[in-house]
Amino acid sequence: MAVTVHCESFDVALETGPDMTDVTGALARAVAASGVREGSVHASVVGSTGSLTTIEYEPGAVEDLKDAIRRLAPPDRPYAHEMTWHDGNGHSHVQAALMGPSLVVPVRGGRLRLGTWQQAILINHDNRPRRRTVEVTVIGET
Repeated sequence: MAVTVHCESFDVALETGPDMTDVTGALARAVAASGVREGSVHASVVGSTGSLTTIEYEPGAVEDLKDAIRRLAPPDRPYAHEMTWHDGNGHSHVQAALMGPSLVVPVRGGRLRLGTWQQAILINHDNRPRRRTVEVTVIGET
């Protein structure tokens, strides 16, 4: 058995946050391209106002998550970050920090090991549309 490390990245355009999209397919393609049968895939979004997580990616759950994110760090309250930069996105940094920039998913039998109703999602928290880069590393036995 050989151990493989496969690295790639992909970009996704997202609207003003919180906006999110399903990136499960992109992660699955990276796993397929790697040839890894048993291991893991690590994905990390570049930038301090983006995050990655999993959820059942259906309209109701997506809206519930957006609402929860807004409640965790509301955009309409003062943030010290804005006193320094005056860019209005202090809430974006806090939301992203609470959610986290990365995700690790097991690879079993050459496939992502996610639940039936579990998808990997990328979130833009910024107060403007952003093109997000996701760095992906697949490591494991081929």
